[in-house]
Amino acid sequence: MSFGFPWGLLALGAWVPLAAAYFLRRRQKPVTVSALFLWRTPRPRAEAGPRFERFTREASFLLEALAVLAAALFLADVRWGEDSRGRHVVLVVDGSLSLSARGPEGVRVLEHVRREAAQRVKEVRATRVTVLASGLSPRVLAGPEAEPSRALAALESFQALGASHEVTATLLWAQELAGPGRHVHFFTDALPEEGVAVPPTVRWTALGAPRDNVALVSAQRRDEGSRATVTLRVARFGGPERVDLRILARPGAGAKEGSERSERVELPAEGSATVRLTFENAGEVEVSLPPDALPEDGQVRLVPSAVRPVRLALAEALEPPARQALERFLRVAPGVEVDAAEGALVWGPPGTDARLTVGAAGTLRTFVGPFFSEKGHPLLDDVQLGGVRWTAGDNPPGHPLVTAGDAVLLSEEDGRIHLNLALSRSNLQRTPAWPVLLGNVLREARRTKEGFPRRQLNVGEPLPVVTEPGARYALEGPLGEKPLFGAGALTLPAPPVPGRYALVREGERVDVADVLSLDARESDLRGRGRGEREAQAAETDAQDAGPAGRARWPLVVLLGALLADFYVTRRL
Repeated sequence: MSFGFPWGLLALGAWVPLAAAYFLRRRQKPVTVSALFLWRTPRPRAEAGPRFERFTREASFLLEALAVLAAALFLADVRWGEDSRGRHVVLVVDGSLSLSARGPEGVRVLEHVRREAAQRVKEVRATRVTVLASGLSPRVLAGPEAEPSRALAALESFQALGASHEVTATLLWAQELAGPGRHVHFFTDALPEEGVAVPPTVRWTALGAPRDNVALVSAQRRDEGSRATVTLRVARFGGPERVDLRILARPGAGAKEGSERSERVELPAEGSATVRLTFENAGEVEVSLPPDALPEDGQVRLVPSAVRPVRLALAEALEPPARQALERFLRVAPGVEVDAAEGALVWGPPGTDARLTVGAAGTLRTFVGPFFSEKGHPLLDDVQLGGVRWTAGDNPPGHPLVTAGDAVLLSEEDGRIHLNLALSRSNLQRTPAWPVLLGNVLREARRTKEGFPRRQLNVGEPLPVVTEPGARYALEGPLGEKPLFGAGALTLPAPPVPGRYALVREGERVDVADVLSLDARESDLRGRGRGEREAQAAETDAQDAGPAGRARWPLVVLLGALLADFYVTRRL
């Protein structure tokens, strides 16, 4: 004997109130009669309040207790003998965005997957079903070993909006859940490419169709003051040579009304076309392409993404050449507030606790190259030191980033940056490398501010976020809210679905970011198609299939017990 849903046995708790109802007798009002023959059977009568006495309707009580037992066994999905073994089937659904594409008949590929999955469950007479969705982070949609109706209902509510990914890891996981020698059923929109490793027990079913498609493959927005600049890339994967972009800019702060425009874009046969638009005092900007095979990749919504302000203070002890060079840069740097208030970042001379130290101490030496930089460090992005004359002093502490011979010119120590530079004898401040280097310093400082360093990401990209110590944070998104652990700069896994995500601190929203459903590999539908790749290994232990659905005999017992109880009580 086995139970498909053991929680159903909780219904046996109804025995307690049933027994109490039979044992508990309440005081009744005396009734005056003219003769004793009016009483069919003498009954004991309680004289003073409720009390327990032996009841006299044993047959009725036993029949009703049997009815409760039958109901509990039905709810618990009891199975005997051959029926108790059942049949477990594992289904894997591709969670990629391309499954949301519409075929020539206008039906989504995911709808065909749902129908085929239901048919497959019926064909194999499954009594327990597990449904997995593949993705960058595979997840369980139903189960493990859920009832077929619950599993198919979970599949009905599933939306395929993920990024392109490898499915091998998900298929191996499904193989473990299915058990040795059992088949796994995988549903997608294209047959496997050459060289893709498919486990031998996987039955691969493709239900897609080749379609032409025009898609947005990138969308970025940058706000400077009241001006918003939106940069879009539109790619053509077959279809028309030109499309009309519809852009709706909602009114922002200080604006009474928004604006709407249409932009015609000429598309190359291969590659993509870039469109750059500017708006004044714009709030959210919505961009859409004409509906086609995959509407999801033709719509984006961009929230304001202004440069995150940074408060800076220059220390009084800075040497005049260093102070003048830094002040000239700060006057033109966007998003910088020079303020000596508490909490501002301090730039100062060597030997202080400033976030950036500028100056040289000790014996001075001048270098004209060669300079050796740590490749790939964000502080040195686009910093070209050709033609620079650099005068440095004694080596500063920390990890060297730029060196010349045995001299350390730039180093990093626990988030602090040491610029070993005597500006009065150098020309770095008169070259393009100076504003680029300081701009990188500001960019890294902005990345340490609470919130999302990036507010627009494509699906499949990791989500960076910055939190402060001592506070409780959560990430709120389309799939609900989950807590965040850790402090400082965090890199969260790529969100499983696109949409708007909010950083919540102590119940209050701090910042928002949009994950856009844009992925060039998923937008190219020309290689999709239908087909079947049978499992290479024969399925073992297939004879353990049991009938689908719950056993019906408890319902027959329940009905029989109720009818018998009605007959017994009617005769009393």
